[in-house]
Amino acid sequence: MSQVERPSGAGRRRPARERVLAAAARRFYADGVAATGIDTITAEAGVAKMSLYNNFSSKAELVRAYLDARHEEWLAHYRARVRQAGSPREGVLAVFDTYADSAASVHAQGFRGCGLLNAAAELPDGDEGRAAVRRHKEEVERLMGEHVDAMLPGRPAAARTTAEHLSFLLEGAMTRAGLEGDGSRLRHARTMAEELLDRVLDQGPDGR
Repeated sequence: MSQVERPSGAGRRRPARERVLAAAARRFYADGVAATGIDTITAEAGVAKMSLYNNFSSKAELVRAYLDARHEEWLAHYRARVRQAGSPREGVLAVFDTYADSAASVHAQGFRGCGLLNAAAELPDGDEGRAAVRRHKEEVERLMGEHVDAMLPGRPAAARTTAEHLSFLLEGAMTRAGLEGDGSRLRHARTMAEELLDRVLDQGPDGR
């Protein structure tokens, strides 16, 4: 998922909430949640600390808003991709393409993998932010599952297993890509997903 872009300075100045959230997105992704203080965010956003607290009651609330914004951003990119899909198989690949697009969009600034997972790794058990990240990942798997269901009518067990395999493949590739600072693992994962889907399609209803 790509980080929020820095404002260009052209046109009308954005409201303080938007500037704070955009600055937080950049710094949380680049430096981590714990390492990013409120002073850093307000300085980058060009707002007074009071403006931040007028919009977010605490840093924890700002973190949750950041996670929600990344989720919605990912969904928007996915929907744009899936509108171009001509089949359920292409719908599955649209999920992989959305992740690859995100990696490519932040490559020059320093790709660090999935911003949602990075944030979740810093949050304690039971934190609302971790629950939000889990819901996002479940939503991604559910979307892939819907495409696989449509691709394998009458084969619900095979569809569930395939969707889970694809989810593990995607998340593993994203993790390695983030560690390596390069999106090539995601491109390889897409190719592997294509091969997996083709094998499943070639199997009969009994899995042979």
